[in-house]
Amino acid sequence: MRRPRATIERTTPGDLMQLASDFPGSPMQVAAVLMFGPGSALDLAAVRGVLDRRLHAVPRLRQRLVRAPFGAGRPIWVDDPDFDIRAHVNSVDCPAPYDRSAMFGVIAGTMSRRLVRNRPLWSATLITSLSDGGAALVVTLHHVLADGIGGLAVLACLVDGAPATPDTVFPRPPPRRRAVFLDATATRCRALSHLPAKARHLRSAMAALTTGGVAGPPPSSLNQPIGSHRGVADVRVDLASVQRTAHAHSATVNDVVLTAVTGALHGLLCQRGETVDRFVISVPVAGRRSASAGHLGNEVGVMTVPVTVTGDLHQRLAAIARTTRRRRPATPNASAALLGPVFRTLAWLGVLRWFVNRQHLVSTMVTNIRGSDAGLFLLGAQILEIIPVTPITGNVTVAFAVLSYAGTLTVTVTADPRCCPDLPALVARLQDELDLIATDQPPEPVPEASIRVLCAAEQPTAGRLP
Repeated sequence: MRRPRATIERTTPGDLMQLASDFPGSPMQVAAVLMFGPGSALDLAAVRGVLDRRLHAVPRLRQRLVRAPFGAGRPIWVDDPDFDIRAHVNSVDCPAPYDRSAMFGVIAGTMSRRLVRNRPLWSATLITSLSDGGAALVVTLHHVLADGIGGLAVLACLVDGAPATPDTVFPRPPPRRRAVFLDATATRCRALSHLPAKARHLRSAMAALTTGGVAGPPPSSLNQPIGSHRGVADVRVDLASVQRTAHAHSATVNDVVLTAVTGALHGLLCQRGETVDRFVISVPVAGRRSASAGHLGNEVGVMTVPVTVTGDLHQRLAAIARTTRRRRPATPNASAALLGPVFRTLAWLGVLRWFVNRQHLVSTMVTNIRGSDAGLFLLGAQILEIIPVTPITGNVTVAFAVLSYAGTLTVTVTADPRCCPDLPALVARLQDELDLIATDQPPEPVPEASIRVLCAAEQPTAGRLP
């Protein structure tokens, strides 16, 4: 009996932008860290077994990315006939002192290691020997495999209670060269027919990517070329409290996070001896409300949000809410269609890394994803927390990932420890800002003269630009 030949699944323009942005030492990889409490009794064999059984619900996790023949269009996904779960799921003991900080060191190392390109682009690392008797499972995906919403769709298929999915024939033979060429021709014809609509979306894309006439961010130590090492830390706050504050100010949870992030960055730069009260934040905007395991890839655009840190916390939140409402694009992923060709052209010319190492358009990136409201389980063990981790690239030395799960809002900070040696101070300031917002208590006013004296008196750190 002949096996059915695989359908042709191509990368999207958004996927190609992620591939172009993937540099040695700075891979475009995202992760979800699943935290389990004491007594979870997870071991490597059990985790490998359950993931191996459930992978058939997510075909992309057993596929690798291959180049199409010359002239035959974008790269395609094909089943990996040599797929072996043991090459993707491993375990490691948490080093001393076995606490959360040591665990984040393992996670940072996992995120820095580039996934093997001739295999399916994901891995899972079980971290054991935590001091509280718990464990963590770090599920890492290359960004070309899925965006944030797609990553949650993958996770939903791997946890307990996922809908049963009948197994399919595996591996399917790759498509024939003739079929790939014909598909590329049809794809180009469809693209030509969509040109008028894309032209109409061009204005929306330009508006989302520019600052609307507002000056860009001033030079600061937040923007300098990064290396290959990473530091990771997180803060947590009650989601319901944040939502109450957001609704009271006609804002969103994302507006609250932007307010806290810019307040923390302002305080950090002041501590470094830099007077910076204006930031531009790059915020991904989803082009879809949900994703399925059979429809992953990247359907996300970018919105730039200029923020001036003036006034008290409530005034800043109101200002950010007005800005995001005004700047939210009518076509969320239009910017990807505009940026994609630019990034690919710069990559083809060999100057993309030079460009992103010197960009002066954004100060940092904040990615916000809404997770499950209910608690999830794996192998009968409750997942107490889900910690999102996103990459940094170019000259963006620190970035923020936000995920709501089971009543808790988690904000993860990823930074280059060489450029941001004061990461603990940033995390402490961010926690203070979020706690203040959650309690909805207006801050005590600080005289402007006192702020100037404090900034002048503080000693700059090694994170400051020369």
